[in-house]
Order: sequence, then structure tokens, then C-alpha cells
Amino acid sequence: MFNLMKLAAEANRVIALRTMKLMRGGRSARREAKLMVSEKIIAASEAAASLMVGKSTDEIVHRYRQHVARNAKRLGGPQGWSKRN
Repeated sequence: MFNLMKLAAEANRVIALRTMKLMRGGRSARREAKLMVSEKIIAASEAAASLMVGKSTDEIVHRYRQHVARNAKRLGGPQGWSKRN
């Protein structure tokens, strides 16, 4: 449960970073919007496959947190903020 709460907080930060980027507009914002949609489809497919092979919810949340950490780094979030346990 704690892992899920951490995911929610980390994802909230990424949403803020992403929103700022989208608000600036331009080519970079269009690229970000496309990337966001494709990442969500890939992450959902990965989670479904993980459930089918019997992975735990905690393992799936951990994997989502890795995706969120990569996005935070790419979007310019503070270094290491999402690596805290």
C-alpha cells in the first residue's frame, strides 16, 4: 500500500512537469503528447502481461514507479527525487 502511495505522489510531480511542457506548446509539446499516449499504452500492456504471469500488485506498482522515474528525469525533475524508497 505504501508503494502505491509513493507512486501517486511521484506521478503527481510528473503530471505537473508534463503539464508545464504542454502549456509551452510547439513541436516539443506535440512530441510529448504523442509520447505520453504511447507510454501509457505500453505500460498498461506490460501491467496486464505481468498480471497474467502471476506477478504481484507490488511488483507491478514498482515497475510503474520505474516508468515514472524515467519520465521525471526526462522532463527535468529534481535528480533523485523519485529514487527515494
